[in-house]
Amino acid sequence: MQQFSEPAREWFQNTFRAPTAAQAKGWPAIAAGDHTLILAPTGSGKTLAAFMYALDQLASADVPEDPLRTRVLYISPLRALAVDIDKNLRAPLSGMMHAAERLGLSIHTPTVGIRTGDTPAKERRALVRHPPDVLITTPESLFLMLTSAARETLRSVRYVIIDEIHAMAATKRGAHLAVSLERLEELTAQSPQRIGLSATQRPLDEIARFLGGSDDEGPRPVTVVDAGVTRELDVEIVVPTDMARLGEAVEPSSDDGPDGPGRRSIWPSIHPQLLSLIKSHSSTIVFVNSRRLAERLATRLNELAIEGQNRSDEQTGLPPATDFVRAHHGSLSRESRLEMEDALKSGRVKGLVATSSLELGIDMPYIDLVVQIGSPKSVSSLLQRVGRAGHQLGQTVTGRVIALDRDELIECAVMLEKAEAGFVDRVFLLRDGIGGEPVAIVVYAHPPLELSLRNRATA
Repeated sequence: MQQFSEPAREWFQNTFRAPTAAQAKGWPAIAAGDHTLILAPTGSGKTLAAFMYALDQLASADVPEDPLRTRVLYISPLRALAVDIDKNLRAPLSGMMHAAERLGLSIHTPTVGIRTGDTPAKERRALVRHPPDVLITTPESLFLMLTSAARETLRSVRYVIIDEIHAMAATKRGAHLAVSLERLEELTAQSPQRIGLSATQRPLDEIARFLGGSDDEGPRPVTVVDAGVTRELDVEIVVPTDMARLGEAVEPSSDDGPDGPGRRSIWPSIHPQLLSLIKSHSSTIVFVNSRRLAERLATRLNELAIEGQNRSDEQTGLPPATDFVRAHHGSLSRESRLEMEDALKSGRVKGLVATSSLELGIDMPYIDLVVQIGSPKSVSSLLQRVGRAGHQLGQTVTGRVIALDRDELIECAVMLEKAEAGFVDRVFLLRDGIGGEPVAIVVYAHPPLELSLRNRATA
């Protein structure tokens, strides 16, 4: 803690018992100015590990005039995650300010702004006129800023924090982000320090290459902080019915599944069992693989909850039946998503039926069960999703996986075995041709942006 100012040290030591492994290992590398990749499990304090040194520097340094005020850029793959980071920054900022007042010191309280697809045009213009000290954004919004007059507010960026970096590294979003980071590199007078965070990523050297990028001298060096630990898992596969009989001809019912009307479906067995699981826990996230299924499943669970309450004359203690669970996905408006997330955090609903919109995790420390419906398609995705339960360091991860057919049952069983053994899917970065080097990106001007690609068809 010696590399921090006195107000920062006092706030942290009065708030936490001790730094976590991610913080103790990450802070020296960040303070040394190294590009840093931190691998740590969910709930390990890695976000604070990335932010605290930068916030302390902002609080103790002179405040530059507009438009050169933004010095910390946080990039999130999810808009919902960006909003949570904004909320969680308020605690350390407020704590450091109050600690400084008790010590009789004067510090600057950094301002925080959000620029995502949800941000109204009026607020976007305000961010350009009066840039914040810390800007929270997404890869797509960063690209738009770099392609507009708003890029002038990014010339003074000193720290770039990329959360859940593994979720973007091997995708087109990752290639898009790599271009934007190099554009930012060319825009700033001093090369920004890059800090990458993730709970599940392998191999680390490949992710580090993506984080650091390359310059004329080759790949930029990146310090890898491996604070990963295997969390205690309580994850089981639930088989709600005899799968050998699925698809048999039966009388049509309201619970007909994807096999079509008049065919034996697994859903009549899943619904009551899922309802029982949600009722027996404080708060639950149910993950599904499509928006349509999220809406249909939430509707059916609410119908069953209403039927159950109507059959009982006693007080069940449940929330109103219409709010038993809600469907959460990326097509919802910002206001709807925030209202749902707050409702779950406050206990007004028992659960959310979500797509991957919640996979990377909003800050929900009270989720005590995650249910995965259908195969998550990868071990990393399985760990990421069930990791939403027990979102605190040292808590047990409690999850249940319900396969929808016999093929998925085998697939899920193998994934669970691999997850318990600590296996994580390998990340493959986009490359220039089969087995070639990563795509070479050369920035000539902004705008327009020109790329030099040795193999345009492959790219």
